[in-house]
This record gives sequence, C-alpha cells and structure tokens, in this order.
Amino acid sequence: MELKLLDVSKEFQDIAAVDHVSYSLANGVYGLLGVNGAGKTTLMRILCTLLKPTSGSVTWNGKDIFAMDGEYRKLLGYLPQDFGYYPDFTVYDYLMYIASIKGLRPAVAKRRTDALLAQVGLSNMKQKKMKKLSGGMKRRAGIVQAMLNNPRILILDEPTAGLDPNERIRFRNLISELSEERLVLLSTHIVSDIEYIANEILLMKKGRITMSGTAETLIHSMPEKVWSCEVPKAMVDSFLKRYKVANVKTVHGGARLRIISANPPAENACLETPSLEDVFLYYFGEKAGQEDDQI
Repeated sequence: MELKLLDVSKEFQDIAAVDHVSYSLANGVYGLLGVNGAGKTTLMRILCTLLKPTSGSVTWNGKDIFAMDGEYRKLLGYLPQDFGYYPDFTVYDYLMYIASIKGLRPAVAKRRTDALLAQVGLSNMKQKKMKKLSGGMKRRAGIVQAMLNNPRILILDEPTAGLDPNERIRFRNLISELSEERLVLLSTHIVSDIEYIANEILLMKKGRITMSGTAETLIHSMPEKVWSCEVPKAMVDSFLKRYKVANVKTVHGGARLRIISANPPAENACLETPSLEDVFLYYFGEKAGQEDDQI
C-alpha cells in the first residue's frame, strides 16, 4: 500500500503553495507540521482530489489518483479544518445523510454509525442537533463522517483547532486507535498533536517538505543546542532580538529563558534536553523584530 507524490507543485498565479513535493506514504500515522500558510491544506486538498496539481503526479499503488476518480475516493476519509453540516440535523441524521452520499446501504450505514459513535463517545448525543454540540463534539462527529466508509486513507486537516487541552488529548488518542491498518495523514501547527502518535513527521515550509523522520530523528538533526539561563528583566528584550527563545518564565529579579543557540548565550547557561517544540522553533521560528515570511 503506497500513496506516492512525485514532484507535485500547485501554483496560484505567481505563488507556489506546494513546491515540487515528492514523498511516499504507507501504513501508519504521518504528521504534517508547519506554520499557517506553509501549504499543508493545499497539499491535503490535492491528495483528496479537490485540487489538481499544476505539475507532478500522485499515485495510489501505482495508479494516478485523478484517473482512478471514484475508485480512489472510496478509499478516502477526509476531515477538513472547517467541515460543513446542516445545523438543524441531529447527529444521527447528519451521519446517515453523509453515509448516503458515500453510497453506503442503509443497514451498513446504521451499523457503522452506531459503532463509530460509540467509539468516539457520542452515543448519548445522537439525537442532539449538530448546532448544539460543543467544538470538541463536532470534531468527533467529523471524525465519524470521515470513517463511515472504513477508509484506507484518512486525511485530517488541523483536527484539533479550537479544542481545549482535554479534548485535544482525547482526539489524539482516538486518531491513534483509528490508525491501525490504514494510512493517516494529520496536518497541524501544534507540535503536541503529533509528537507522541506520529510514526513519521514531515516539516513543511514555504510549500516544500524540508525534513522528515521520527521525532527522535528530527530532534537529533538540530545542529544547535538548547540552553536555559536566568537574566535580569532589563536584558530580556535584547536576548529576544539576538536568539530564538522558546520560553520566558518570570522569576524573582528577572526571567528564565529557554534559548536555541550554537553557543552558550550567557555565562550561567545550562544545557537542556531538546524537544520537538525546540525543533519547530529552530526551523520555523523568528527572532523578535524579524518579519515572519512563512505566512
């Protein structure tokens, strides 16, 4: 089982939203990590055949996905960042409606809907109107609609956007459960969403996949080190301008800074164990006062 991108580009006028991306994906969870505007959504819409690439090709087991047409879409489950629903439909009616669009027989649709609602913890909400659900419950209903056809490929675009920490954890656990025997591609700009569940992480910047690997591989790839040091309050701004600062914590008489730098940023600086968030800051972050040209 292989979903393969070969030199895929997508241009809008003179802007390359996706820029010569080549990659192969198989079973497992892939995290697509990048700032807003990096091209993640455009790439996912191409993989869902909602957009045609300007150049390059995407194949599933050697067949072009656009030539496969409906045969490919039967294998696909997609949760966009903002998915549409009829607000006055009940959860159950909404899902049965989506199932009919996907061509599921009523008996199969009912069985799948009931089983998936139980899996996401929404069984007792099935007669609730969609507009009455919390943000987290709507995202869970969105996962169910994406899973109704038992897809081989599950594509989730910023699935935890707007969720509180508890819902985010629940969602990550759910995605991990659903990843067995299928390919899951999850895009996000929130590092914790993928740090513990992704088998492989793809860093996307300015339309390109700049690096990929496990969380450990990416952490070890960072050439600079992570330091912590305490500085007087009056010096904090100068450190923010000179270094990539991952965290500022106010302490008595000043601040404790977490800094990414090749060399010790201060005499009292101590080495820290790097994290995936440090990697994200190293590859995507800006020093204070610099423009963020990724968005």
